[in-house]
Amino acid sequence: MTTPPPHIGTLREKPLHASLKQWCAEPGDRFEVPVDRYVIDVVRDDLLIEVQTSGFSSMRKKLRRLLDLGYRVQVIHPIPATKTIVRLNDDGEVIGRRKSPKRGSPLDVFAELVYITEVLDHPGLHIRVVLTTEDEYRRHDPDRAWRRKGWVVQERRLTGVEETIEIAGPQDLAGMLPGALPDRFTTADVRELTGCSQRIAQQMTYCLRHTGAIEISGKQGNAIEYRRRGDG
Repeated sequence: MTTPPPHIGTLREKPLHASLKQWCAEPGDRFEVPVDRYVIDVVRDDLLIEVQTSGFSSMRKKLRRLLDLGYRVQVIHPIPATKTIVRLNDDGEVIGRRKSPKRGSPLDVFAELVYITEVLDHPGLHIRVVLTTEDEYRRHDPDRAWRRKGWVVQERRLTGVEETIEIAGPQDLAGMLPGALPDRFTTADVRELTGCSQRIAQQMTYCLRHTGAIEISGKQGNAIEYRRRGDG
C-alpha cells in the first residue's frame, strides 16, 4: 500500500464524512490509501476503516473483495439520534432552524445491513454504529424533493456523538433482539417490544436468519414464527 498525493478522494467529500474520519482517527493512521482497486478512508496497520454515511448497497462488492483478500474491515455508519434541520436561502444564509421530532435508533442499521448479508458473519468484518447529533442543511428547489415541499438536503454536519454500538458477528446482531422476546416470536413481537417499524423488524429478522442467529420454527396464522438458533 502506498500513500497517495494529498486530497485524492477528498475533493467531493461531504462535511459529515470528513468529520467522522477525524473522529475515529488515531495517531499514525493514514488517510485515502489505495488498496487493491479501491481507496480506503483510513488505514490503521492491517485494519481498513470505511466511513459509510449512506447506503451499503454501493459498497457491497468492495467489502466482499477486501474481506476475501484477508483484510480486517471496520465500517463506521452514523445514525442521527438528534437532528436539527437548518434551512438556507439562495445566498446560503440561514433562514430557519428547528429540531426534528424523529429520533434515530441503533436498529435502523438493519435497513442497510440487508444489502451485505453474505458477509455479516465474516470474522474480518466489524460494524461500528455511531449515534450522532447532526445539523442537516437544506435548500429550496421546487423541482425536487416534492415530499419535503421542495426542500433538498444539501449536507449533514456532525455536532456530537451520543453513543457507539459495536457489531462484530452474529452474536452481536442477535444481542440487538429484545430480551423479553418469547421463545417463539414473529416480526410483530419484535416491533412491539422495540418500538421499531414493521419494515425494520422484517429487515432485522432477515439479517439474523442469514447469519444463522435465528431460524424459522413454524407459523402463527399467516405470520412466520422464529426461534433463536439452538433453542429447543
